[in-house]
Amino acid sequence: MDEHRASIVPQQQPPPPHRGDMPMPPAARWEHFEHAADIGVRGFGASKSAAFEQAALALTAVVAPLDGIAQATRVDLACEAADDELLFVAWLNALIYEMAVRRMLFSRYIVAIDGAHLQASAWGEAISVPRHRPAVEVKGATFTALRVARCDDGGGWLAQTVVDV
Repeated sequence: MDEHRASIVPQQQPPPPHRGDMPMPPAARWEHFEHAADIGVRGFGASKSAAFEQAALALTAVVAPLDGIAQATRVDLACEAADDELLFVAWLNALIYEMAVRRMLFSRYIVAIDGAHLQASAWGEAISVPRHRPAVEVKGATFTALRVARCDDGGGWLAQTVVDV
């Protein structure tokens, strides 16, 4: 059974850059892909965790531009699922839930995956409609086009699905 837990940790100072002082790996990136009335989110990374982080950025970017979202507050999340693809859907749905109930947007993610368990931190701020100008509300991650796998070139990971908007 999928489950997630979250807690909020106020930040006194902005968090450090992505993964401490280490630059983001060159393979890390996100993108959207077309799908009928909804939108696909896709993350690429050197590791499965990095691909999940990048897909979360793609999810946020569906709603609002990432560069306008401050990293003022940290929210910790945890979820688990039977396999990588179900874990990916649980992760995105946990983020969507936190965005909705906390009325926040996130622009930075750190994900750690250990088997069927995911622990993560998300940094963001309370949504301001005039400033963030949200384009849509994401309702949930679906199983459409769901894939979590090593990239064909063997150089990293891909995590993708379609989100309902």
